[in-house]
Amino acid sequence: MTQPSPTSSPRLIAMTGASGLLGSLLTAHLESLGHRIVPLIRHKPAKDQEAIFWSPEHQEIDQDALEGFDAVIHLAGENLFGLRWTAAKKRAILESRERGTTLLATTLARLTEKPAVLISASAVGFYGDTHDAWADENSPAGTGFLAEVCQAWESSTEPARAAGIPVVNARLGVVWSKDGGALSKMLPLFRAGLGGKLGPGNQYMAWVDAADVCAAFAFLLERPDITGPVNINAPEPATNTELTRTLGNVLGRPTIFPVPSFALRLALGKDQADATLLQGQRVRPARLLEAGFNFQYPSLDSSLRHILLSDA
Repeated sequence: MTQPSPTSSPRLIAMTGASGLLGSLLTAHLESLGHRIVPLIRHKPAKDQEAIFWSPEHQEIDQDALEGFDAVIHLAGENLFGLRWTAAKKRAILESRERGTTLLATTLARLTEKPAVLISASAVGFYGDTHDAWADENSPAGTGFLAEVCQAWESSTEPARAAGIPVVNARLGVVWSKDGGALSKMLPLFRAGLGGKLGPGNQYMAWVDAADVCAAFAFLLERPDITGPVNINAPEPATNTELTRTLGNVLGRPTIFPVPSFALRLALGKDQADATLLQGQRVRPARLLEAGFNFQYPSLDSSLRHILLSDA
């Protein structure tokens, strides 16, 4: 896998969302490479705790504590899942990303010692429903709620960019990990032999193995020439039918229980079901590939076997 040497250039890195699934995995990976991670947390740190206070809800942040960091990684945002997308939930999804990112970006812009890079999370939802068409970083924004959220999310990094801080908008695919996220929610049904395709099954998913996400972030820390939008998803997006078949094969279980679109819309509401399960993105990680990044798990089969059948 293409990744920096553990001893090449250790960084002091501030990170929001460090306690989440991706943040926890990324912290462990970057620390294994010799970097030092300081989390931004939403309560006053204890005296012996190396952390920085911030409160996006109250637009508060310890600006002085952010001086002198080599890099900042911003992952924090309201979870898309767990609750139906009521008007209040959709507002929380948007505002947590827009307000939190704006607070962080404007604060970094005011620093005397600015970071060498801000890597701010976004998502492949930026492209909307691409159907069978390929999208890459040069493709325009799509339509729909998630596309609008991603556009606002990325636009909120502009104060940092305008202040001369290189900004990477990391457009993440669906992250595969057995420790949480979409895959962990699917596994109980599939292990019980109750899995099946969702809706028509021809909708694409831009997925990515968590190990490759961590390696991609480490790679981007070493590449100051790469800024702007960067897709972080496996180069082989799969349809829901392909995902269903591959997951069943890896687990050795049948996948004969399809879930019709109307049932998903009834359970989740039309907006959420369509945006997260019935629409899809066929996305190419063009900029990473062109920069020489090698995905260790480029195919669904390789990723699922790595996650589910190995000790790695």
